[in-house]
Amino acid sequence: MNFVEARLAKLASNGDRNAFAELVELYKDKIFHLAYRMLNNKQEAEDAVQETFLRVYTNLHRYDENQKFSTWIFRIGTNLCIDKLRRRKMTYSLDAEMTDGEGNDYYAMLPSDEDTPEKQLIVSETQAQIHRAIETLPEKYKSVVILRYLHDMSLQEISDVLEMPVTTIKTRVHRGREYLRKRLEQEEQVVSTNPVRI
Repeated sequence: MNFVEARLAKLASNGDRNAFAELVELYKDKIFHLAYRMLNNKQEAEDAVQETFLRVYTNLHRYDENQKFSTWIFRIGTNLCIDKLRRRKMTYSLDAEMTDGEGNDYYAMLPSDEDTPEKQLIVSETQAQIHRAIETLPEKYKSVVILRYLHDMSLQEISDVLEMPVTTIKTRVHRGREYLRKRLEQEEQVVSTNPVRI
């Protein structure tokens, strides 16, 4: 696959629009998934996908064929999302628009052995809890946790994408996981001390 992608990138950098269209088709959903999980906003994620492919197109001449294309494009997409998160943080004090919760489909539903509505509700609530916890992760942990656990990237791949040593990635994955564990435990304590009455 890497050879095919490298060939498409080379053709696209020489002006072949069909080759670039194939690259877009291969990666548009993956980049959207990454951006949506990092930004938690459908419109911003769609914008990030557009900007990612614009950057890819304008920088195809910089692509190193010895490197995996997926690593290169994920690096561009991740860095773009991090930039957007930083800009978003700077505007909070200026009454920035709050996330309105659009896209209640935070994660694809986990497969269930039982098709009962109660089981589906529990899974949905658990995914919502995990999503809320991921949203609160500090920026430096958020990207590594998303790449590791939601995109199933290896530590080496994350290292390549973020251009950081593997040891730093390991540390951030561990600290991010610890942060999530504590956050979910706190949320569980709040729920157990304030039961919902029907």
